[in-house]
Amino acid sequence: MNHNSSCVLADRFTEARTLASDLAWILGFSLFTALAAQLEIRLPYTPVPITAQTFAVLLAGALLGSRRGFLSQMAYLAEGAAGLPVFAGGGFSIAHLMGPTGGYLWSYPVAAALIGWLVESGASRRTLLLAPALVTSDLLILASGVLWVHRFFGTTFRHALLLGFYPFIVGDLIKLVLIGFSLPRILNRSGRREVGQTCL
Repeated sequence: MNHNSSCVLADRFTEARTLASDLAWILGFSLFTALAAQLEIRLPYTPVPITAQTFAVLLAGALLGSRRGFLSQMAYLAEGAAGLPVFAGGGFSIAHLMGPTGGYLWSYPVAAALIGWLVESGASRRTLLLAPALVTSDLLILASGVLWVHRFFGTTFRHALLLGFYPFIVGDLIKLVLIGFSLPRILNRSGRREVGQTCL
């Protein structure tokens, strides 16, 4: 692989991919997600806090690609299930994964893999291509969370949207804009491709 032509930004910073480098990226982004989880805002009317986790999840997939993005979020969930205080508010344990926010948490590996796959397919080349990819992956997280809240509390779907969707719209849009505008520019500056060249 020509790393300078890769759509996956992590590959631009390594001469050759190795197991050690992949593990470093995977562990690093699992810890970044854990850190992002501690940046939380609690709202009085919903048990689901606003955190920076979605930003970390989407960034993991966008920067690492589908496999490493997926594994970074699986590692994050495994760390929490093993008892490390990596979830929002320092939460941990398998019980936490089965709580009100479980739907969001379980969707993280899939969402990271999805945006990673879309980036590998060339979505990171331009903001207009990356934006719908980011929105799709973000909606996957929110939809999983809303459905989980709907089932967990046995509430109406409309009320589940109030608890698990509407409070996050503004924050998620900001996160998507940050990634959507910055990633294509960083990729182009780190190794500009000829017009029409596809990402490998």
